[in-house]
Parts: sequence; C-alpha cells; structure tokens
Amino acid sequence: MRHLVAVIAGLALFAGEGGLPMDQRREITAGTPALGPVSPAVVAGGLIYVSGIIGTGVDGKLVGSDVASQTRRILDRLGEVLEAAGSSLAHAVSVSVFLQDPADFEALNTTYREYFQDSPPTRTTVVADLLDGALVQISAIAVPIGATREVLHPAGWMKSPRPYSYIVRTDDLVFLSGLVSRRGSDDTLVPGSVGVQTTTILRNAATLLRTAGVSLGDVVQSRVFVTDDVVFDTMNNTYRTFFPEAPPARATSVARLMGHDYFVEITLVATRGDKEVIGPVVSPTLPLSSAVRAGNRVFLSGVTGNTDANMRDSAAQTREVMTRIGRTLTSAGMSFADVVDSTVYLTDLTRMAAVNDVYREFFPSAPPARATVGTRLVSRNATVEILMTAVR
Repeated sequence: MRHLVAVIAGLALFAGEGGLPMDQRREITAGTPALGPVSPAVVAGGLIYVSGIIGTGVDGKLVGSDVASQTRRILDRLGEVLEAAGSSLAHAVSVSVFLQDPADFEALNTTYREYFQDSPPTRTTVVADLLDGALVQISAIAVPIGATREVLHPAGWMKSPRPYSYIVRTDDLVFLSGLVSRRGSDDTLVPGSVGVQTTTILRNAATLLRTAGVSLGDVVQSRVFVTDDVVFDTMNNTYRTFFPEAPPARATSVARLMGHDYFVEITLVATRGDKEVIGPVVSPTLPLSSAVRAGNRVFLSGVTGNTDANMRDSAAQTREVMTRIGRTLTSAGMSFADVVDSTVYLTDLTRMAAVNDVYREFFPSAPPARATVGTRLVSRNATVEILMTAVR
C-alpha cells in the first residue's frame, strides 16, 4: 500500500503559476530579491520550499523594532511568495521559527495566531542569532492548492495551546512539530535528565507517527537541538535505542529553547512510502545515515567540514562541507542542481560573506531555498554545518 501511495504521489501534478506542473523544479522570485546565493522559494516534487524570511521592507530595512511588527511583515511576505508559487498560508505544512530572544515567544505567538487560526502547520521554534539585527526569521514548506494536506491529532492528547498542529500529513510525507519533554495528555513538563527528556520526546513522536499511519522506522529526517554540547553523547545514547536500524538523516545544533526546563527538542519528517539509506550509516559512532531517499527526494544529514588544517577558516570549511555533500549527492545519482532546500548553521554570522563566496561556486545559478542562522555546533572546531534536501 505504501509503495502504491508513493507511486500515486509521484505521478500527481498540480498546476501552479502559469500552469506549470508542481513536480517540475522552478525558482520563485516574487517581490524583493533575496540577498546572496538564495532563491526566495523553490517548487519541486509537489512541495514549495520557502527561504528564511526576516522582517525587512522593500528598502531592505527592518520593519519596526518589535517582534510583532517583524512577524507580521514576514508572514505577509510568506503569503506573497506562496501565492506566486500556487499555494497559500493555509497550505503550509511545516514552519521553522528562529527567535533572537526567547522573551519574545508570546508576542510572536499572538501575531502568528492571527495568520494561522484554523489547522495551523507544524512548527519548530528555537533561539538563534539572526542576520541584520532581525528579531525573528521564518522559513516554511507548503503544498500547492489542491494537494493533500491533513491535520491530525492523537486520541487523548490535549490540543496544543500554541498556534501549531502536532501532525500534518501530505500524500507522501508526515511532518511533526518540534517536540520537547511534555505529556501529551495535559501539555505539562516531564522533568528529568537529557536521557529522560529524549525518551519522552521519541515516545511521543512514536504516538504521533502511529496516528498518521507510520512509525519511527519511517522517519527520513531529524533535526535535533540541544541546549549544551556537553549533553550530546547522552542524547545520542538514548536516541540510538529508538533508531537501531536505518536511522534518519540528521542535523544537530546547540540552541536555547522556549523554556529553561527543556534540554532537547526534536523535529521529525517521515515517509509514507519506501525508505532507502544511501551511503554508510554513521552509527554506532553517530546514530544517523549520511542520506535517506524517500520517493524522488533525498534528505541529507547536516555536514561539517572541519579538519586539523582549517579550524579557523570558515571558507575552507564550507568548501570541505560542499565537497562532502557533493560526494553524497553523486552516490544518490544527483547533483547540486537537484538541491531544493538548505539550512546553514554558522557559529559567527560575520563570516557569512566568506561562506557565501564558496556556496555560490556550487550554486552559480538557480540556488536552492535557504535559511541561515547563527548557532553553536556540537563539533567544537566546526564553524559551519549545512543541511540539504534534493529532489530529482
């Protein structure tokens, strides 16, 4: 049945801007041009990938000095980009929010709720440094108008008091919101060590995935945020017990979360079709796969490029990252021209220009959608980590 679903999803065409098929890759350039080697959005494989947006106006200056004003500008802009891509805010399935200051969380939610009142997308919210003094950055994935988008809720779980859904299911994928250590029944904290919190999160994830008709074994991509790199090994020791075979592609970074009691947050994407691990599984050293194929998509793990020779050179590390990614893409029968979405974690945003110079060499035209944020990395000598998704 899953194989049949994947085949049907691969054949489905949804007419977008100009009647173009939504499985055909194209870049969306509506509105203000993106700065750097970034497309505002990319349509491919029946999904729309929207780059990280900050709250700037047409003059490039931030709109307002408060998170509400900037969030409103971002979501207006997101709506414009999605409309140009044949979609809308109501068709968003997954949203990533990066906040400069966790004290702005409630103000963010108040404004965000105005735009997503009914059946909101899944969402992950963490703290990160942002470019140009922005207070918030938002990126998104959406389906086109007319495509399958189902919001699901597990039996016995309290509805989230925050403006996001726990599960959104498309024809071939299942998206979960970023999960922290809470009880599903009453949304209260499950206190404890990193191991306890990771166990709670992944048990809850298993419940959510079952609600959508899949399991942890179907997870293809994972994003993990820990509040301190010293807990990385403990998190991994627990994490690997839930993914003993064919673990998902994964990126891990260090970030503050929306509450002092939480030590880890995990976001998952699962396939409703077949899953194929590409390249070596890094486990038991790390419980992650280099890349995972699901239908016509390949999810790559976050890659760092630090060596003994380039510890302080972000440009050299970026070139090594891209070289390693290139090898993985080749093993998957793909190339950089197939990359549709990218996240760049950078320890020092003042090095952004050097990173962009190298990044542009690999994407001289039609670059993927991209979000760029400042975070610490679990590899202390690394200055940049890059996570990518490709679609053939």
